[in-house]
Amino acid sequence: MYQIIEKRELAPSIILMEVEAPRVAKSAKPGQFVIVRIDEKGERLPLTVCNYDIEKGTVTIVFQAVGKSTNQMLKLNKGDYFVDFAGPLGQPSEFIHEDLEKLRKERIMFVAGGVGAAPVYPQVKWLRENGVDVDVIVGGKTKDYLLLVDEMKELGASVHLCTDDGSAGYKGLVTNLLKELIDKGNKYDVVIAIGPMIMMKFVSKLTEEYGLKTIVSLNTLMVDGTGMCGACRVSIGGETKFACVDGPEFDGSLVNFDEAMRRQTLYKSEEGKQLVAKEKAEGHTCKCKGGTN
Repeated sequence: MYQIIEKRELAPSIILMEVEAPRVAKSAKPGQFVIVRIDEKGERLPLTVCNYDIEKGTVTIVFQAVGKSTNQMLKLNKGDYFVDFAGPLGQPSEFIHEDLEKLRKERIMFVAGGVGAAPVYPQVKWLRENGVDVDVIVGGKTKDYLLLVDEMKELGASVHLCTDDGSAGYKGLVTNLLKELIDKGNKYDVVIAIGPMIMMKFVSKLTEEYGLKTIVSLNTLMVDGTGMCGACRVSIGGETKFACVDGPEFDGSLVNFDEAMRRQTLYKSEEGKQLVAKEKAEGHTCKCKGGTN
C-alpha cells in the first residue's frame, strides 16, 4: 500500500499528490512514469513522474480529473492509499546520458502546455541542479491553468507565461511566443515540448523551420503502460514504436502526429476499446524483452 502524504489542487480539477513510494523514488529519472491503481478492481493509470525525493522516499504525480478513474482518484485525500504504485517505467530523458560539460554549454527551451508542466518540472530540476541554462514557456487557457510556475522559477529557470485569453503573460499560442523569442535573437540548442498532441505537432513544425532539434512526450497515448494493449502504438520515422516502452519521449520531427491523434481519439470510444482488444488478441503489441507480447 502506498500512502498519500500530500494533496493539493493546482488548478480546477488538476491535482498534485505526493505519494510514499521509497523504491520508486530511489530509481526514478526525469521523463519516466508510474502506473497507479486505486484499489484491486481499479483501472491501471499511467502517470508521468512530476517529482521524486529520495530522502523522503516520495514520488509526486499530477493528474487531471477527466474520466471515471481519475474522478475516483480525486476523492482520495491525504492519508489514503493506492493499492499499486509501480515504476519507474519508460525510458528516461536522453539528456541525462549526455556529457555534462557539453550540456552546460547548451541552452534548452521547454514548452509546457497545461498538465504537460508536470513532466517538464523534473527535467528542469535535473538540468538546473547540474548547471544547465533553461528557458520554459508555461502555457494554459487562463492564468488559473498555469502550473508549477513558482516552482520552476525557484529552480532558476527563465519562465515565460502564455495564456489563450491574455490573463497572464503573452496572449496567444505557445508556438507564436516561441517564434517571437527565437526571432528576437534567443539561441536555443534543443526544444522539449510536452502537452496536448496538437501543441507538440505545431511546435515541431515550427522548430523544423529553424533547424532546431525538438523532443516531444507521447505520454498521453499510454493506456496499459506495458506495451501489451497496443493502444500507444505510433509511427516514428516510419517505424512502429510504443510510447510506454520505447518512449515516452521521441524526436518530434519523426513523429506521425496525425496517426497519434487518431489513436488518442479512438481509444476514448467503446468501438476503439474493442479494436485495441482485437489488436492485442492478434498480436499487434510490443515485443517486449522476455518474450511478452
